[in-house]
Amino acid sequence: TYDACEVFPGPNLNVVIGPNGTGKSSIVCAICLGLAGKPSFLGRVDKVGLFVKQGRMRGLVEIELFKKPGNIIITREIQVANNTSLWFINRKPATLKAVEQQVSALNIQMDNLCQFLPQDKVGEFARLSKIELLEATEKSIGSQEMYQFHCELKNFRERERELEVNMYVMKLNVRSYRVRSYVFTEQLFTFQHLCKEKTSLLDKLKQRAERYKQDVERYHEHKRHIDLIEMLERKRPWLEYESVREQHEEVKQSRNQVKRELKMLKESQAPWTKKIQEAEENLKSLNMKMKDNTAKIKEIAQKCKQKQDALEMKDKQIEEIKQALRMKKDEEMDRQKKICHTQEIIEAWRNELDTMAVCENLQPQIDAINNELRELQKERANIDSEVSDLKAERGNQEREEKRVIDHLEQLNNMMKRKEENLKARFRDVYSALMWLRKNKDKFKRRVFEPMMLEINIRDSRHAKYVENHISSDDMRAFVFECQEDMETFLVEANCQKLRVNAVCAPTESCAENKPSRPIEELRQYGFFSYLRELFDAPHPVMSYLCFQYQVHNVPVGTQKTRDMIEKVIKETKFKQIYTAEERYVIKVSAYTNLTLTTNTSLRAAKFLHSSVDTDERRQLETQQQDISNTLKSLDMRVTALFERLKRLEHRDNELRQQKKELLDRGNRRRQLESKIGLKCNSLRLLEQDAIDLVKESQLANVKIKEINKQKAELVIELKHLTKNIIPLSIVNGVLTLQRIKATAEKTRFESEYKAGSVQLRAAEQRFNELEDRKQVLYQNCRELIKQARQVCKLSPDEDLPREFQTAFQALPNTVEEIDAFLNEERTRASCFTGLSSSVVEDYNKQTQEIQQLTEYLEEKKNELNNYKQSISQVKEKWLKLLKEVIERINENFSKFFSSMQCVGEVDLHVENEEDYDKYGICIRVKFHSDTELHELNPYHQSGG
Repeated sequence: TYDACEVFPGPNLNVVIGPNGTGKSSIVCAICLGLAGKPSFLGRVDKVGLFVKQGRMRGLVEIELFKKPGNIIITREIQVANNTSLWFINRKPATLKAVEQQVSALNIQMDNLCQFLPQDKVGEFARLSKIELLEATEKSIGSQEMYQFHCELKNFRERERELEVNMYVMKLNVRSYRVRSYVFTEQLFTFQHLCKEKTSLLDKLKQRAERYKQDVERYHEHKRHIDLIEMLERKRPWLEYESVREQHEEVKQSRNQVKRELKMLKESQAPWTKKIQEAEENLKSLNMKMKDNTAKIKEIAQKCKQKQDALEMKDKQIEEIKQALRMKKDEEMDRQKKICHTQEIIEAWRNELDTMAVCENLQPQIDAINNELRELQKERANIDSEVSDLKAERGNQEREEKRVIDHLEQLNNMMKRKEENLKARFRDVYSALMWLRKNKDKFKRRVFEPMMLEINIRDSRHAKYVENHISSDDMRAFVFECQEDMETFLVEANCQKLRVNAVCAPTESCAENKPSRPIEELRQYGFFSYLRELFDAPHPVMSYLCFQYQVHNVPVGTQKTRDMIEKVIKETKFKQIYTAEERYVIKVSAYTNLTLTTNTSLRAAKFLHSSVDTDERRQLETQQQDISNTLKSLDMRVTALFERLKRLEHRDNELRQQKKELLDRGNRRRQLESKIGLKCNSLRLLEQDAIDLVKESQLANVKIKEINKQKAELVIELKHLTKNIIPLSIVNGVLTLQRIKATAEKTRFESEYKAGSVQLRAAEQRFNELEDRKQVLYQNCRELIKQARQVCKLSPDEDLPREFQTAFQALPNTVEEIDAFLNEERTRASCFTGLSSSVVEDYNKQTQEIQQLTEYLEEKKNELNNYKQSISQVKEKWLKLLKEVIERINENFSKFFSSMQCVGEVDLHVENEEDYDKYGICIRVKFHSDTELHELNPYHQSGG
């Protein structure tokens, strides 16, 4: 409302009143901010720069305060750009801390609602508790010491509870008693602390002394158990040694007895040992004879085997001679057959040669076939070239198709992200979208999906302008081209209980509407585009947005626009304007014809930060379909060319076969003459290779006869060897019988010897076991006697002293009894834990400390009672002053309410005289004559 304003308040400024819009808040805010108050004290905004008038870069507050001997002038200059302030005291630069010190020195408290109450903090004042009201009153109209003393009273009351001392802390609330109050309080705290500490120490000392008295008795009893345990532990190794020594003697006697038995058994086994040795020598002699005889038999048998192998070799040689003769006969028969067959072939070829006519002229036919083959070759080359071109074209089309598919996939991924965003935020809209895509055939004209899917932002930085301009409801609305389709859709959505929005595009298109002024004329104000040029959308959607939101006539500017906004609003006459970070709505009042401007900060884009160009997507899908059709057409053309190529190859093969047949007809006579000559030469060679079978048969018979003579000689030699082996076999049988008899006799001797050997081995094993046991016991005895002497602290050769022998007689005489006794004594001794030899000394020392501490505490308690009496006097004076202040407040408050035909009173609220933190002010009011007085709070009363 004002660019500059100066206010001159009268004395005791209390209330600022006036009609709406006249500047009450400006005055109150200036007082608060000018006196180092924080924006939060006003309850409006949190940044000091926002209190400066719109369009201005700086603001200034200057306040002159009454003070003797000279007034103070405080100046605050607020910078909007960086939200900072410059401070001056009496026109000289100063710091915020210096200003706060000046304000505090005058007891100005901007955060105290009882002293400074802005309009937006009235509700907060009504919510103040009784305790908070008392504190705020003390700060506001009481002396500076009053609130400070009250706080100290509360703190010392809390310390009093913690120290568990039955005393009341009180402080003086007037300056004349201030020094005494501090002295009393400090000394009282010292007494409390000492009393608490010493009392606790006295209790602990008494408990500890009582416990030590019992510990002294327990210590002596524990010492008796320890001494008995030591004596038991000394006797135990002597008992163990005696027990092992007795076992050693018993084992030694048993060992000597077994040694004698072993000697007798060895003497009784000697005769059988001799007989077994003689039998073994006899067996050894027989085995040697059998070995020599067997060697001779093996030698003769080896020679017999050699003769048999020679006979078999001679039979094999005879069979080989016969086989060779048979092969000669078969070879001669084959030669005769080949001669007959060759003669027949020669005769057939000669007949064919005789019947063959003179060779005709075949060259014209061959030339014609060659010409046709060349034409076929040219046509095939043309087809191959055309196929290569088609394949290259297909490769280009496939690469283009891959590019289109990849681009479509990118767009689909972006669309999918937008759909996921839609699904997460508006599940009903997403469900309706899925139904629409499956049921497009139910609508007469095209239906457009929600605008947040159809709108495509050209630059993601501009998404916030479009999204802040279009309402959230329309962002998720479906767009229809006819009313009937929209009604059908809404009926279906209602049946499915889906909450969706739908709009109908205007009948006459507004998408091409022109802006009121060309954008070139607006660049001087920092505008760079109209809202419509920042995005793309299908024609009906754009038509609706132009009609409903005038996107064609809303300019978008920069920070430059923000810096000169007042000039822009005044000169351009636009109803809506966007700057870099704000939206301005300009209205003209119908009553005063004044221009009213509202600006809001732009919120970040939620729906349009990633956009998909639907037209580009449709173009890509059409392009993909065209490429697919082109590939099918190319495949059909290539297939037709391959069919033609196949027919040409078939014709080429036919012509080449005809040419081959013609060439063969010309070469046949020469081939026949050459073949007949070759066959005649082959026939002559066969006739020359004849075999004389009679001669071959005679040679074979001579060879067989000679081999038969050699066989007869070998048979005679084999007969002589067989006669020589018979006597040797008979001798071998006799020796075998003798060996069996000698073996049986040796076995009988060994059985007799074995019966005695079992007893001998058992005796030897028993002797060895006893010997080992004796050695182990001997070593154990040495170790135990050594341990026993060590336990009794004796030298290695020293005997057990008389005092130990006497003490041992009173103790058990077995290890088991000693162990049981030890366990019992150890268990009893373990019950006496934490005892030491110093327990008696400590007991005496603590008894003396208890006596001294008791005398000290008695003296301090008397001194503490004197301080309590002094503090009680201070408390009475503080309460007296406090009640006088409350009475003056109550008198004025009642008078003010009475002047308004109402009733009001104020009094001091006390729950417990010693609980200083619960003292408070209670305000009760009555606005109607027929009601009772009620406590002032936000539940019974409301409003100013």
